[in-house]
Amino acid sequence: MKVIVVKDYAAMSREAANVIAACVKENPACRLGLATGSTPEGLYAELVGDYKAGQLDFSQVTTFNLDEYRGLDNDHEQSYHYFMKKNLFDAVNIDPVRTHVPDGANPNAAVVCARYEAAIDAAGGIDLQLLGIGHNGHIGFNEPGTEFPKLTSCVDLAESTIFANSRLFSSADEVPRQAYTMGIGTIMKAKKILVVASGAGKATVVRNAFFGPVTPFVPASVLQLHHDVTLVVDEEAASLLEGSVAGSADL
Repeated sequence: MKVIVVKDYAAMSREAANVIAACVKENPACRLGLATGSTPEGLYAELVGDYKAGQLDFSQVTTFNLDEYRGLDNDHEQSYHYFMKKNLFDAVNIDPVRTHVPDGANPNAAVVCARYEAAIDAAGGIDLQLLGIGHNGHIGFNEPGTEFPKLTSCVDLAESTIFANSRLFSSADEVPRQAYTMGIGTIMKAKKILVVASGAGKATVVRNAFFGPVTPFVPASVLQLHHDVTLVVDEEAASLLEGSVAGSADL
């Protein structure tokens, strides 16, 4: 695992964007696994800037998003379809046919999950998977539990996740209670994984996930078992890590 510690959120966004940009430049037809939430907003803005500067071409890129709320239409302002269009897809030259987000509007969980898993396999798998990390250690919407879910599935959201996401809705009552999400097994099949975290509020989970025991009670801890993970964190998120990983280190 490679750990890169940078000064602040802006530097984290630029560093992470550099990793994704390098993947696109090396393989213009790469398959990217993408994430939503406040943490990756900055890196998407950086990628849009690179595209507008003529430095990136997304025309052959294929994307698969980690997750989507079950029960939200694609045009709902809090759906992840909407988030991706607003923050990346509508601002670059990516072919909409090549963008994939689980169909939250379809209530048939078995169909949605099977089709999504099949689509990833048919595309040839994911070259680079971007991940954020929840305060409880979830990646995608894989919540703490007694096992690591293998495949794309419909999951019940933890109360802590509902509370954390309620800031984006009028009230906690409006936050969907379920979501479609890539499984841990699906995520772990990606060739490379890029994890981003920012702020003092993520310091404990970053330490526990990447320098604690591997346990499904901290889902992100399974990433310690992947062969190619890059963790990009700002100084606040890295504040509880050992001094030996400050700056950049391969562990």
